[in-house]
Amino acid sequence: MRSNDQKVVVVTGGAKNIGKGIALKFLEIGWRVGIIDYDKQALENFPIKDQEKVFLYHGDTSDEYSVSEFYILLKERFERLDAIVNNAAIGGFKNFLDLSVSEWKRVIDVNLTGYFLMARFGVPLILETAGRGAIVNISSTRALMSEPGNEAYSASKAGILGLTHALANSLGPKIRVNAICPGWILHEGEVISEKEHAQHLTGRAGTISDIAEIVLFLVDEEKSGFITGQYFVVDGGMTKKMIYI
Repeated sequence: MRSNDQKVVVVTGGAKNIGKGIALKFLEIGWRVGIIDYDKQALENFPIKDQEKVFLYHGDTSDEYSVSEFYILLKERFERLDAIVNNAAIGGFKNFLDLSVSEWKRVIDVNLTGYFLMARFGVPLILETAGRGAIVNISSTRALMSEPGNEAYSASKAGILGLTHALANSLGPKIRVNAICPGWILHEGEVISEKEHAQHLTGRAGTISDIAEIVLFLVDEEKSGFITGQYFVVDGGMTKKMIYI
């Protein structure tokens, strides 16, 4: 098999937590993976078993020049692109009346504009090299429900859902675009109480693997080829649960 026959996925924020889990899952099934992440230390600590299958890039997805260079180098390295997983995000949780305009803009830039830029610069590479492909955008259940102090984060995550169905219309039929809305997903090393687990209808909080598996499904043309423009809530049923005080 020529190297450029092996499928390639890019994962933003792929050096830790959910993004890392997604990247490792693709490597597990034989894909090559390009990761762009702002966390230099996490990139340095990313576990690599085969140097030929991983491309790590320290960059900011909200910066068009950084994204452009990432794809130029990715093309030189792997010669193709099949899928984009937009995952990079920052929280920015803060009391609304204390939230500055610059803080608001930073969250929107990373969590929403970054997704646009990764698609805008990546889609031409998919069409040029693979011909067909998929984009999976990681949103959040906070796109659908909120707590106090979530304004910037919730707005950015809701914007991702709009961007998802707009891109599905613009890029179909060659590129399918879907989104995932995770609920409480335990990050690396996170431990919570039995009571916190039990509040979920499934009896437990989510795992990184729960998200990685549905990403693989949505990228697989054979398994999900008739699905585009949709969002999938993966939250242990919490958005369907009535809570009274």
